[in-house]
Amino acid sequence: MKLLDIGEVAKMSGVKPSTLRYYEEKGLIQSLSRNGLRRQYGPGVLEQLSLIALGKQGGFALDDIAAMFGPGGRPQILREDVQARAEDMRRQAQRLETLSEMMHHVAVCPAENHMECEKFQQLLRLATRVQRRGAASKAKS
Repeated sequence: MKLLDIGEVAKMSGVKPSTLRYYEEKGLIQSLSRNGLRRQYGPGVLEQLSLIALGKQGGFALDDIAAMFGPGGRPQILREDVQARAEDMRRQAQRLETLSEMMHHVAVCPAENHMECEKFQQLLRLATRVQRRGAASKAKS
């Protein structure tokens, strides 16, 4: 097995060496040896870094991501956690879509006063419904 120097891992993954050291400190990755003062990693670290990046993009905290790795750095992901995060993201996307529609309408609305515009009033009601659904689903959790 060819070990990868910290500089090689940084270059191949796009993750700074200081971040790699921090991830190691948090237990997300593990160096296998050292060559002088330089840490050496197995080739599997690149896959782990990809999984970490995916978890971060999904809104998981580093501690949550660390808990998703089992012995030897192999993923042990609880599908229920991923499903819950996916639902959160779907709700957030709906809220952002509603907000985007409102802002676009405000930008191009021909009405002198937005509060007198029927389309804007419809968008406000929709935003309120989306907000209530979000609050209700959080209360269930």
